[in-house]
Amino acid sequence: MKLAARRMARTLALVLPVVMVMTGTLAVTQVRWAGGADSQLLGPTGSSDAAEEPPQQQLRRHLLAELWENDPGVALDGLAQAMRERPSLTQYCTGIAKELGRAAVEKYKGNLEKARAFARPVCDESFASGVSTAR
Repeated sequence: MKLAARRMARTLALVLPVVMVMTGTLAVTQVRWAGGADSQLLGPTGSSDAAEEPPQQQLRRHLLAELWENDPGVALDGLAQAMRERPSLTQYCTGIAKELGRAAVEKYKGNLEKARAFARPVCDESFASGVSTAR
């Protein structure tokens, strides 16, 4: 009786950690990591085109819409938030910020001073660079 109990305990001691690791790993792979604020920041993904679009394009499209609906400051704040929440997108930050700068100049019909007034220290002042090169 004691021998059977000891054998069962050894078997459990060897098998249980493996089972726990495997189920934990499988559970982690099922978590939707891009939920919550990120999915809202990146815009709706209901259409099949948006689902196929890379995250940086979704972010760019969403921020340009914010710029036109509100002002460039709102778009730049959204860009800064996206960079904090999705560090994998930081390689696209400069390009997006420059594009926002050019769009701000377009929104304000070439008024560089008005567009430049919204500059924020996001992506090494790339917004201001985009405003300057918009001519």
